[in-house]
Parts: sequence; structure tokens; C-alpha cells
Amino acid sequence: MATRIEKDSLGEMEVPATAYYGAQTARAVHNFPISGLKPAPAFVWSVVIIKKCAARANMATGRLDARIGDAIVAAADEVLAGNLADQFVVDPFQAGAGTSHNMNVNEVLANRALEILGKERGDFSVLHPNDHVNMAQSTNDVIPTAMRLASLEMLDPLLEQLEGLEIALTAKGREFDHILKSGRTHLQDAVPIRLGQEFSAYGAAIRKNREGLEGSIPALLELGIGGTAVGTGLNADPAYISGIVAELAIATGFPLVASENLFEAMQNMDPFLALSSAMRRTAVNLGRIANDLRLLTSGPRTGLDEIRLPAVQPGSSIMPGKINPSMAEMTNMVCFQVMGCDQAIMLAAQAGQLELNVMMPLIAYNLLFAMELLKNCVQKFTDSCINGIEANVGRCGSYLDNSLGLVTVLAPYIGYNAAAEVAKEAVSSGRSIRDIVLDRGLMPENELERAMRPEHLTVPGLPLRQ
Repeated sequence: MATRIEKDSLGEMEVPATAYYGAQTARAVHNFPISGLKPAPAFVWSVVIIKKCAARANMATGRLDARIGDAIVAAADEVLAGNLADQFVVDPFQAGAGTSHNMNVNEVLANRALEILGKERGDFSVLHPNDHVNMAQSTNDVIPTAMRLASLEMLDPLLEQLEGLEIALTAKGREFDHILKSGRTHLQDAVPIRLGQEFSAYGAAIRKNREGLEGSIPALLELGIGGTAVGTGLNADPAYISGIVAELAIATGFPLVASENLFEAMQNMDPFLALSSAMRRTAVNLGRIANDLRLLTSGPRTGLDEIRLPAVQPGSSIMPGKINPSMAEMTNMVCFQVMGCDQAIMLAAQAGQLELNVMMPLIAYNLLFAMELLKNCVQKFTDSCINGIEANVGRCGSYLDNSLGLVTVLAPYIGYNAAAEVAKEAVSSGRSIRDIVLDRGLMPENELERAMRPEHLTVPGLPLRQ
């Protein structure tokens, strides 16, 4: 492979001749062949847009020559339009704080800007990755700002998918609202419930999870950009600090503000921990719902079989006709992974020391990976599973008729102990609750029928007092 020689503060380094990145990126590629992964597109986008806005803010202060600044802005615009995506090559598991990724972006933009100016790549005497593209910046304020912007960018699509899931579950709640079934607690017979009530609860849970995610937004809007290395703003013009926040707000459309304490914004990973925690809570509920669906659809001959999930693929390589709850299983796997990402984020967030948390690349990778996974999972779970669920009305009714939970309906009228004796006989004899109550003379038949009317079984109140 043809190469060229570029220099950094450690000396010369061979770089692929066609590459737009430079010596520091090449060192990072050599040093960190860890996962084979590349940075998340949203993370690249966020750092590039910071570089563009920094150039504009530095030009506004008069510190950055307009000819050089315009070239940097033009190069950034090309990347933001989708060009040079293959040039961002540093493994997410890299040196602390994200210096390698920051320099990868600095070098790509510098070399493309040089071409725009009619110069050769690597001619950094004209336009330098550190002196010009990274002007008034440090990895230490760029990366936490980029993490905020990338999170905000990815949060909207995730919230949209969660809202779609909430709507789908709520719609199933309405569709199934007339279907009575046996409730279950401890996986044992409990009092009756409507299938629609179960699904309405799922929709309400997802709504609350969505609102929890929305609650993480205000902290993400507070930027520490301009703090440079430790939060003091050394080497940054005061006008630049306010200017770049305004430029970023215009460029992204987010209502961004400067943090009241640039030191805290650099040290504290709470905004990302809060977002990750909200995703973990969402994953817990989503996984619980998937578990319920797998249980309710179990069978069809030897399980509950109260609902039928859409058949999306054959379920076995050896058992003909077997259909598995594939979308629910996929959802469980994603939820486990999101919980694992949250654990990594939590450990990394508490590992900060003094003025900086050097574990930011790990936090960024896991946060954005979890958001992408959860977004895609929720979309497929909604479209390929929830929207196509059908109720097995006959099976629901059959279980209800034979449920020991029905005896609880009668406890206010015949007493707890008598009701318990009825339940015991029903278990030992296999007879129905109705027949045993009548045989024992515990209630007149007309009162028994009134007490056990379907419309009374799943709403508050005492039927015989209504």
C-alpha cells in the first residue's frame, strides 16, 4: 500500500497515501486494534459540527484568518453531508478522554481544508490540525460536548419509536378490553382481569419510561465547551466561549446553553449516567413485557396460549411447524445488552479523577450503542410483533371459568375461611366454584349469579351492593 510521511510531536509516521487522516490517527490505529469497531456516526457528526462552529466563532473574534476558517467550515460541511465517512477509523477502545478521536477529526478536516485551499495533504505549515482546526479547544471540552450533542441527536428517534410502541400497546388495550381472563400472581390463579387491562398497563409503563428519557434532556443541553483543558478557558477568547454555544445552537437546532460551571461540565458524567439509567429502566420494562408475551403465547397445546404472536419465521431446524416468539426473544436480548451498557457507563462515570473523566470514550460508545439498539429493537418489536397480536378468546374464557381466583369474588359474602374451603375442594375434586358454593348452600343461586356477572369482575366495588 502506498504511503506518505506525516509528522506529529513524536516524529514521523507512515500514513496511507489516500488517507485524509494523519500521523496521530495512524498511531491510534496501530496502538488500538482492540474491537474492530468504528466510532458511532452520531459521534463523528457531533465532533465535526463542533469543529465547524469553533471555526466560525474563532473567525468572529478575529483570531482565525477567514480564508483558513472558511476552508475548515467547507471541509466540515462536506463531512456533514456524508463524505469521507471511511476516514474516521479510531477504535472506541482507545486512549483516555478521546484524544485520538478528536485528532482523527482534526486531521481529516485539516487535510481536506488544505485541498480546498489548493495545497497538499500534510502541508500543515499552512493549516494545522492543532493550531487551526483545534483552535481554542481541548479534547477535554470537545468530547463531553460531543457526547451531549450526539445523545440529543439520537434521542429524538428513540423517543419517537417508544411513542409508537406506547400507541400500539394502548390500541391493543382497547381492542382486547372486552376479553375476560384469569389474572395471575406468583404464576398462580388470581382474580379476573381483562386482557385489555393488561395491555393498557404495558402502554402506560412505556409512556412513563419515555417521559423518564425526556427528563434527561435539560442537563444534556448545558455545554462546557470553551473550558478547554481543565475548565478555566485558557487559550480561548472570552467572546469565543459564548460565540461557539450560539453557533452550535443554530447549527443543531437544539436550545443549547453554556454551563454555569465549566469545571463541573467537564468532570461530571451525570447527564450521561441519567440518560443511561433511563434507558436501563426502559429496558427493564420492555424486557418484562416481552417476557409476559412469551408466557401468554406459550404452547400452543401445552402452554397458556391466550394470545397469538405474528409468525415471522420457522422456529426450528428439526421440529416442523414450530413457531417461536422470535421478536420477543430478540427484544429480551437487546434489553440485556442495554442493561450491560448501563453497567459499563456507571463504572466509567465514577472513575473520573480530579479535573477530567478519561473514560469518556467508553461512556460515549456504550451510550450511543445502547440508544441505537433500543431504537431499532422498539421499531421492530412494534411493527413485527405488537401490531399483529391476536387474542385467543376461547382459551382466555376457559381458564377463567376454571380459575380458583373466582373464589375471591365471593369472599366478602361467604367469608375468607369458607371461601378457602371451597377453593380446597375445587382443587381436590376438579369441580367448579359455582357448583360447590351452591351444594354447600353458602349463597342463593340468584345472588351467586349476580356476584359473578362478568361486568362486575374487573371493576372496583361489591356487586351485591351495587
